[in-house]
Amino acid sequence: MTTTFEPNTITTTPKRTTTISRRLPAVGVVALLILALVAPYYFYPFLLMKLMCMALMAASFNLLFGYGGMLSFGHAAFIGSAAYIAGYAAKEMHLSPILAIILGMAAATVVGWLFGLVAIRRRGIQFAMITLALAQLVYFIFLQAPFTHGEDGLQDIPRGTVLGFLNLGNSLTMYYFILAFTVAGFLFVYRMVNSPFGQVVIAIRDNEARATSLGYNVHGYKLAVLMIAAAIAGLGGALKALLFQIATLNDATYLASTEVVIVAVVGGIGTMVGPIAGAAAVVGLDWFFAESEFPVMVINGLVFMACVLLFRQGIVGTIAAAFEKRRAQGTEESKDA
Repeated sequence: MTTTFEPNTITTTPKRTTTISRRLPAVGVVALLILALVAPYYFYPFLLMKLMCMALMAASFNLLFGYGGMLSFGHAAFIGSAAYIAGYAAKEMHLSPILAIILGMAAATVVGWLFGLVAIRRRGIQFAMITLALAQLVYFIFLQAPFTHGEDGLQDIPRGTVLGFLNLGNSLTMYYFILAFTVAGFLFVYRMVNSPFGQVVIAIRDNEARATSLGYNVHGYKLAVLMIAAAIAGLGGALKALLFQIATLNDATYLASTEVVIVAVVGGIGTMVGPIAGAAAVVGLDWFFAESEFPVMVINGLVFMACVLLFRQGIVGTIAAAFEKRRAQGTEESKDA
C-alpha cells in the first residue's frame, strides 16, 4: 500500500500581505512626518500652521467621541478658554510662549473638569446638549469678562521667543514650534489609546454596563478622558491664539465647535490620522474658496453632508476599509489556490 502526500497548497502570500499591512501605517506616518518637515518650503506656512492647530482640536474631539463614545458640542469652551488665557498670559503677564500655552491648557482642563461634574453621568444626546449649553454659558462669561475686552478681544498678542533666541515672529520658526507641539499631541493620543487606560476607555464605550460590572470606575474614566480631551483642544486653541496673535469670541462661539466636529467627521472618527486629513480638507477648501463670494461654512456643511451620506467612515476610515477589504480578498484567493 502506497501512501501519498499532497503538497502543501498554503502559500506565504497571506503572511507577506499581513506583514505589509502592518508596516503600512508606520510607513505612512514616517512619510507624513517627512512631508511636514519640508512642507513650509513649498506651501504657505501660515496655512499649514492653521491646519495643525485645527488637527489638534479635531484630535481632541476624536479622542472624546471616537474612542470615548462621548459626543460633545462644547469644544469651543475649551478652545476659547485656552486662547484667552494663553493670550492674556503672553500679552499682559509677559510670560514665555511655552508658559502661556501651559496656562491655556490648564484653563481648558479646569473647564473640562467642570463640564464633567455636570454632564459625565449623562449619555448620548443628553451629554451633547449639556455640553452645548455649558459652552454657551462660557461664551457669555467671556463676553462680559473685563480681561477679554468683550467683542474686541485680545489683540496684538506677542509670539515671543523660546529659549531666549528662537524668535517666533519668524514664520519658519513658528511653523516648527507648532509642528513640535502637534507631533507631541498626536503621539500622546496614540500612546494613551493603546495603553491599558485607553483599552478600558474603549471597553466602556462599547459596553458601559459590562465595564461597570467588572469593577471599573466608569465615571472616573470618562471624566479623565474629558479632561484630557479638553487639554488637547486647549493646546490647539492656545497655539492658534499665538499664531493669529488674537483671541476673540469667535474662538468660543458654537461655530468653533461645529467646525471641529466637521473636521473630525470628514477625516474619519476613530482613526488616528483622521483629524489631520479632515483638517487638510477643510483648510484646503477654505483657501480654495477664499476669493469667491460663496460662504465657506456652506461649503464645509456640504462636505459634511457628503461624508455622512456617501462615506460615513471619513477619508481615512474609507481608505483603511478599502485596504482591509483588498487584503482579505488576497488572503481568500491564496487559500483557494
